[in-house]
Amino acid sequence: MTADTPTPYIEIRDVTMAYGSNVIQRDLNFTIHQGDIFVIMGGSGCGKSTLLKHMLGLIPPSSGDILYEGTSFFQSGAAEQGAMRQDWGITYQSGGLFSAMTLAENITLPLELYTSYTPAEITDIVAYKLALVGLAGYQSYYPSEISGGMQKRAALARAIALDPKILFFDEPSAGLDPISSRLLDELIVQIKESMGATVVMVTHELPSIFAIATNSVYLDNITRTMIAYGNPADLRDHSPQPVVRQFLTRSAAAATLDQP
Repeated sequence: MTADTPTPYIEIRDVTMAYGSNVIQRDLNFTIHQGDIFVIMGGSGCGKSTLLKHMLGLIPPSSGDILYEGTSFFQSGAAEQGAMRQDWGITYQSGGLFSAMTLAENITLPLELYTSYTPAEITDIVAYKLALVGLAGYQSYYPSEISGGMQKRAALARAIALDPKILFFDEPSAGLDPISSRLLDELIVQIKESMGATVVMVTHELPSIFAIATNSVYLDNITRTMIAYGNPADLRDHSPQPVVRQFLTRSAAAATLDQP
């Protein structure tokens, strides 16, 4: 590795994902560098969300390994795995907010579980995180009382409660109108830059991919392996794989139909 080569921050090494004898993807090898906005993309049923679950440690790979800053997650003990996870923030397709809790209570939960802040300090942090995502003053609202776009932003506020090093997103723009989706993309970039975080995102939304992604991997559901890796704009224009170019140049209507 030369002095100009970025140090791998997350490494996917020879990973095969399978449910029993049903192989989802095999021989996955790629790296994510610190500060990337990295997109996992591919057609319906290719295993994008499954790969994210592997990276989150929810499912061990059938073979291969996943390393964070050179440390294997799956070969680490429970305490070390827990410490790694405290450096991660996660949002889900639906937002994943607890419906019976106010926005403040949702964001307070990880702070109460994993920090020694006083109640007054937590109140201040919650207000600050909500303000960062444009929801100042919404502490007492329940998820059902705000719009879908606001729910996504509230979920982001909870994901950044512990100032994570890595943010994971599973279809963050799913169900949003184009304007709300663009605003969420801009917010993700702003949060990433202000926190110095690395972003890993599953998405099929072309506007989001081209607006904010710095690197990507394409999972093919026919060959069941990765067939492209690199900046999405470069892959769109220069990939030798027709299916990759087709995916990245499809129409808005086709993109809507290509749900994971």
